[in-house]
Formats: sequence, C-alpha cells, structure tokens
Amino acid sequence: MTPVRATAVLAAACAAVLATAVPSSAINSYNATPAPERTEVGALVATWDNDDNPATPDRVDWVCSGTMIDADTFLTAAHCTTDWPDNVKFYVSLDQDVQSGLDAAAKKYPGDPAAQANAVAVQGTAHSHPDYPGPASDTHDISVIELPAAQVKARWTFTPATLPTADQLGKLGPQGLNSTDWFVAGYGTQEAVNGPGGQTHPGGGVRMKAPVTFDALNNSWVRLAMTAPQGNGGACYGDSGGPNFAMLGGRTVLAATTITGDTPCYATNVTYRLDTPGARAFLSPFVKLP
Repeated sequence: MTPVRATAVLAAACAAVLATAVPSSAINSYNATPAPERTEVGALVATWDNDDNPATPDRVDWVCSGTMIDADTFLTAAHCTTDWPDNVKFYVSLDQDVQSGLDAAAKKYPGDPAAQANAVAVQGTAHSHPDYPGPASDTHDISVIELPAAQVKARWTFTPATLPTADQLGKLGPQGLNSTDWFVAGYGTQEAVNGPGGQTHPGGGVRMKAPVTFDALNNSWVRLAMTAPQGNGGACYGDSGGPNFAMLGGRTVLAATTITGDTPCYATNVTYRLDTPGARAFLSPFVKLP
C-alpha cells in the first residue's frame, strides 16, 4: 500500500493511469505487503466516454477500491461513483492484480473497453448517498455497487467483511482505539515521487495492505497515522473507498473507508466511520447490519 490520499474520482482515475508504469507494486513503498488473502477487497473499474461520441465508451480503468460486505454488495466512496459522464458503467473486480488483467485484456480486445472491463470484473449498479456531498462534519461520502451475486460467486471465493456494531468505535473511545491494531488495504498508488516534471504517484492496481495506527476520532471520521518511522504504511490515490480494518474483540472489523489525506500520501489517512447512525442508515437497505 501507500500512505493515503484518495480524493476526487478524476484524481483517482489519473492515478490509475499512472499505475501502468509499475503494476507490480501499490499502496506504498514502505511497510506494505501484498494482500492475496484479503479476497473481500476489490477494485472499482469504470468505463466511460472521453470523446465526442457518447454512444460508446472509449475509456476503461480501475479508479477506486472497496470491499464486499455481503454476497452482492460492494462498499466504496461516493466521490468514486459521482460526477461521471452519463454513460459511465461500473464494474467490480476481486482479482489480486487488476492492472495486469486490464493490460492483458487491452491486447486481447483492442478498442473495446466494455470487453476489457468484463474480462476482469462484473458489472453492477451504483447507489451513492443522496446527500453527498454534505458538510465537512459529515460529507456522506459513501456508496455501494449492487452486483449479480451469481456472477460474483462464479468468479471469486470470499468471505464478506464484518461491519461494526452501532457506535462501536465511539464506545471504545480514543484510548481503546489507540491500543487497537489497524491496517488499510486497497489498490492505490505509492507516495509522491519527485521528478523532472514534478510529483508523480507510481504503482497501483494490485491489492496491498499496510499497518496504520489510530490518531483521532470525530463524529464521522477516524484519522489514522501513516508515518513510516512508526512502522506504518498507508493509502494513496486510488485507495478511496477501500477498507480500514480494526481488530475489535478478536475479529477483523471493517471500521472505516478511505476518503482523503495529505496530498503527497505520507502522513494521515482520513477515513469515514461505518458505525455512525448516518452510515448505518445508508447501508441498511443493502446489507444486514450487526
């Protein structure tokens, strides 16, 4: 993984393009490892129009990360599923290396983004929070992709992530969360690298994980430290919507989703709590809540 920063969809899409340079690495270049065992963590893939002919899509890329929270529901961020051209279509892939899959599909199906997306992912329907973007106190930056369960089951084997109970993080409080083990997972790029043309974010498109540590708790947010000297890794562009897991009561719980952070992806992952009344109200029509 890499330290965090997964802001707007276009930034995530740009990061996905950069990812083709180093498909073998992602998230961050420090304190990160591949996560083949996290089969519930997936990549959000999109096809969309990028020219003057909206009748057919001409672009395909992985653009964000996310997590299966039941057999047919993929949780991600609303900024990953909004502000797209009208003909955007969303897909979900649970492959470990989505970038290599897209590269191979591009050679097999040149000029056919839909076929390339179908080669690595299953198409679904996006449902973004109706109140996104909300105020800074709660941006409502949450969405789900509903998928055909039979198609997902035919392609991948996974155990859906465990969601937190109501106010589970709040009840633990900062002291309890500070002693909790945390890790972030996703397909995002690496921390900023300085070059002749300015900063770039290499890597991406491969599922990775990295340890993070608790920093602060707010009504809607958990801030997690990604500082390398403390043994942390983190998230970056393209990790938006991806999971931040906490070990709670001996279980790996999907406590929050990556939303944003510092621009170079070195310091802080700002994540959206999933135990709040607002998050639970949004999720309740799509998944059985604990």
